[in-house]
Amino acid sequence: MRYIIIALLGLYATAQVPSDHQQDLYSIIDEVSEKRIENDVKKLADFGTRNTFSDTLSNTRGIGAARRWIKAEFDKISAECGGCLEVFYQRDYVTKEMGSRVPKDAWVVNVVAIQRGTSQPNNFVIMSGDIDSRASDTMDFTTDAPGANDNASGMAGTIEAARVLSKRKFANSIVYVGLSGEEQGLFGGAGLARYAKDNDWNVLGILNNDMIGNIKGVDGVIDNRSFRIFSEPTNVTDDETTKRLRRFYGGEVDGHSRQLARYIHNSVKSYMPEMNPMMIYRLDRFGRGGHHRPFNDLGFPGIRIMEAHENYTQQHQDIRTENGIEYGDVVKHVNFPYAKKLTAVNAINLAQLAWAPAPPKTVKIGGMVEASARLEWSKVPNAVGYKIYWRDTTSPTWDHSRFVGNTNNHTLEGIVIDNYYFGVAAVAADGTESIVVFPNEVSR
Repeated sequence: MRYIIIALLGLYATAQVPSDHQQDLYSIIDEVSEKRIENDVKKLADFGTRNTFSDTLSNTRGIGAARRWIKAEFDKISAECGGCLEVFYQRDYVTKEMGSRVPKDAWVVNVVAIQRGTSQPNNFVIMSGDIDSRASDTMDFTTDAPGANDNASGMAGTIEAARVLSKRKFANSIVYVGLSGEEQGLFGGAGLARYAKDNDWNVLGILNNDMIGNIKGVDGVIDNRSFRIFSEPTNVTDDETTKRLRRFYGGEVDGHSRQLARYIHNSVKSYMPEMNPMMIYRLDRFGRGGHHRPFNDLGFPGIRIMEAHENYTQQHQDIRTENGIEYGDVVKHVNFPYAKKLTAVNAINLAQLAWAPAPPKTVKIGGMVEASARLEWSKVPNAVGYKIYWRDTTSPTWDHSRFVGNTNNHTLEGIVIDNYYFGVAAVAADGTESIVVFPNEVSR
């Protein structure tokens, strides 16, 4: 009996030891540099304006100079990792007829850096920041608009994530991208989303970073630990049959973008417990939009990561002082320790998604009028097993789980299907997991 107990204790201890990849997540957090982010934000702000329609010929002012500098940074990172990044411009032509915020015809140019996966290179996880900035009048492309927080902070975070993660190898591909044309109608995101669709990318998720550097809200709240994760509740591309079946089987808050938000929430709670991730059940701020939306429009999972407390006097404003209030998005308002934290949030989630298997394409559920829930799923490459998750129907997070090994089905005995929602994730040998997949078929 004594030997059995010792053996069981040894097995338990082994199960609690983190894998090399899980342990490396703490190194990734530590390697993110506050100083490098600060330098990059200042550099981007020093281009004067980065309005999408600003100067493209100057080497010191305008969006042309900014995107060339960003490309040069990605090229430098690639050189340091032995050419591990494919760096290129992706562009689309935008005309005045395409929107009321387009003052003239112009090329909208994104800067893309791809770190190819070693075994599943057609699976992609994406981190984006916006290159462009704006003054009070979005049609004004000559007035100074440094855009230090909106969105040099997100762009700087994306470059910094590339510096840190390019030192490592991943099964799936990671894309680091600076998107243009956000302020005029999400043109850059729409262009890259079409590019991904045309090139048959299997996009596991896009993490759109837009304003990750402000801790003092216009309401006076100061908070350097909380941040928001915006996500759409269901997939906008779902067909009418799927929408109709949700009425009977549930899933009103279980689209793949919402699962991505839950994934990030759980990851931060596990590896950065000092942070307070706030899942916001909206596509974006009330009546507003961000560059993850065009990806959602084409069926890709995508979320927005941003500060918890905005200051509207410091975004979309000409630089001025009125009634003692300083307006304008300038460098002094950016909190760089906070921007470092949110960059680390992105980096550890990119890493986990890039190490993990892809999620199962199909998850079937059954168990109607039974005292159990039956799940069946399609297997995926690089998975050594699968994990079933379930939660109360009113819970925002996956609260219960069970690893069921390398099988394609399992029955949860004594778990009544009516009272819970269920999902399945694929698990790699190193313990990293895919996004949870909510059942998309019913078995009888």
